[in-house]
Amino acid sequence: MLESLTNFIRQVTLGESGKVEFAEDDKRLAAAALLFHLIDVDGVVDSSESAKLRQILRVRYDLSEKDTDELIEAAKLRDREAVDLYGFTSVLKRTTEPSERLEIVEMMWEIVFADGEVHEFEDNTIWRVAELLGVSTRDRMTLRHKVAKSSGQDHDQSID
Repeated sequence: MLESLTNFIRQVTLGESGKVEFAEDDKRLAAAALLFHLIDVDGVVDSSESAKLRQILRVRYDLSEKDTDELIEAAKLRDREAVDLYGFTSVLKRTTEPSERLEIVEMMWEIVFADGEVHEFEDNTIWRVAELLGVSTRDRMTLRHKVAKSSGQDHDQSID
């Protein structure tokens, strides 16, 4: 009886497959795709960046390991299909409050500083995303300094 009820609830909330589905307009998918794009933008997917991505998504969106894996796979697919960043940022502009947009930019800096290097493509990507999200240059740079300091890195570090 209890198992039947559990299966019913799973089907209603997760669909027939029992997998979490991340819709095209899901802010978690849009944010994850931006974060994955940031990891991949310099052509080197570092294990420290991948681990940081996993940790950020799991904690920020309160996901299980399995759901985190599914979100990352969906994000990789969406990033590969995307022609630009606007599709992701437009979802985030529609579905998030300004404070959440700041958190997304902060998460991006956490990814960048995970490997100890700030590549010019990473810096440029955050600048473009922040502009599209309506995050000011002042806020973007304040978040950069905050994350650099918390990661033990020189916040005035030059771009590689």
